[in-house]
Amino acid sequence: MSNTIPHQFSITVDPADIDFMGHVNNASYLRWVQDAVVDHWRALAPADAVAAHLWVALKHEITYRRPTFLNDAPIAHVLLEKVQGARAFYETVIKRGEEVLAEVKSSWCCLDAATMRPARLARDLVERFLPSAS
Repeated sequence: MSNTIPHQFSITVDPADIDFMGHVNNASYLRWVQDAVVDHWRALAPADAVAAHLWVALKHEITYRRPTFLNDAPIAHVLLEKVQGARAFYETVIKRGEEVLAEVKSSWCCLDAATMRPARLARDLVERFLPSAS
């Protein structure tokens, strides 16, 4: 969507991320995507909404393009594609400079922090992330 607000999240590659093949283990990408999406939420949502809502991942589909190494400084480029009910659909592209390392499509469920039940976001809150959502 042309009106979505992009978000960038800097990633630190830790020695624990490196597998027996000398590059980042696949499981680390999942953690990075989770951290990047939650950071996107916290960056744009007001404090009361952050306190009242939690996000849980429902699905990740990762396409690995290039290996990532210990001294790399990748950036996650996060885009919220749409919100449907209590679900949010994200695309996260992890890059090293202009080189794409991984592309991730993920879906998330918003939970009410008090009841732990799925919760729809108010329209004005969604508008902070998707200005064209009205």
